[in-house]
Amino acid sequence: MTSEEFEANYTQTLDTILEALANSSEVKPEKFYSLACVIENLRYFSPVFYGAIKPSEDKPL
Repeated sequence: MTSEEFEANYTQTLDTILEALANSSEVKPEKFYSLACVIENLRYFSPVFYGAIKPSEDKPL
């Protein structure tokens, strides 16, 4: 998986989570705002996550 593919899948997943939270009547507006901020921060760090899970060619398995 390339970095671009990871970014697209990761962004789609986070958008799906955010949409589910927005459509849930159990999530209060102030909690939704906090969760939306966390999700946006997770999106910002996607290159770091990709680098952490991508197998390195230098490391033996």
